[in-house]
Amino acid sequence: MKGLRNSLEKICTSLYKTGFSAKLIGFSAIDRYLGLPDLPYIGIETNADIAVLARLMENLRFPGIDLAAGAVDTNEGSCYFRCIETGENSGYTFPLLSFSYDYPSRRFHDPKGVYPLLKELKQTEKLSLAEPAELPKTSRYKILMETGLLLARYDSSVSISKLSQKFTEALEEYPSEAPPGPESQRVFLCSILLSRYPERGLEFFKRTGLLKELWPELADLDDVDHSKEYHPEGNAWSHTLETFRHRKAHSSGAYDLKLSLGLLVHDMGKPISASFGSRRFDGHAELGARAAARFLKRLEFENCMVDDIYYLVRHHMLPAALKRLPLTKTAEIMSSPVFPTLMELYRCDESSSFKGLDEYYENSAAYKAYLKNLKNPYRSPDGKKINRAAILNPK
Repeated sequence: MKGLRNSLEKICTSLYKTGFSAKLIGFSAIDRYLGLPDLPYIGIETNADIAVLARLMENLRFPGIDLAAGAVDTNEGSCYFRCIETGENSGYTFPLLSFSYDYPSRRFHDPKGVYPLLKELKQTEKLSLAEPAELPKTSRYKILMETGLLLARYDSSVSISKLSQKFTEALEEYPSEAPPGPESQRVFLCSILLSRYPERGLEFFKRTGLLKELWPELADLDDVDHSKEYHPEGNAWSHTLETFRHRKAHSSGAYDLKLSLGLLVHDMGKPISASFGSRRFDGHAELGARAAARFLKRLEFENCMVDDIYYLVRHHMLPAALKRLPLTKTAEIMSSPVFPTLMELYRCDESSSFKGLDEYYENSAAYKAYLKNLKNPYRSPDGKKINRAAILNPK
């Protein structure tokens, strides 16, 4: 994310050099303090109004007030501006989110006295997330989404069950409102998936009803029972959440969004598939791929990401059969640049079922043999010897 930090530096410099404030706020400031990888969505607070931002940044766009007053996109992510003079409600779900980082002075600001919490989190990797005594009178969706992201981003000993019940009861008095737009939903979903504990935030969404309200395709997984012989971890929802625990972070500490999205939706076809006797979830990979594509398009993901996730879901059953299938059925699929991600999805899928990884290693060996044979001019992709004379003296 060095590219995003360089872009952020230029944006903030242009603001404070023309006399305006520039602060990282909320999750962006907390991550900076903790030394965590930046999310590809940076929150910036400034006292410049939207007209000033438009004058300073020719590529400024307007994502919708439920997310930000304005935004600038870079190749590595997006910067979202909160203009403090636009009359936006500044209520924080948790005092923790009042924490900020001032770019001109390179100092952190702590108006609500949350530094001891952050210091403890930095030292112990445990957040003492106290339940707010009173929820702010702001958007119900904002409260739930910010809380879910807090739970997913920073480890906490708080009881999700008790917190969910308290929030559900408190929010019953809130007025009805339009749901957040596609970009707002996409930003929060991706932020949760790029965090260390997405299963905590997603479970909070399920228990408060937000999952059913915004993403019913995912909520339906909770109604799909699994055979305990193959899935002792629980139903399709429990299985999906368990897969996230087996992801491997990059050396930077960041997680792969494509893999994480693939894990989230890989069994989306199970609630809409048929079962015949011992044959359960017939065709769920094909049905799930189409359902996942519709889901991602609704949240306005880029076409290239939709296509890659379609591939992952459509073929997520294939890696388990690599060692016994002929290349005529697997070569085209294995030639995709997304196939290594598919193998990682397979590893997480197998690991979450507590089966052990013997089958994974055997099928990985079949894939590695295929790659090795591709590089060998004297072998066919299936490992058969090719006549050297025919290669050296082609007709």
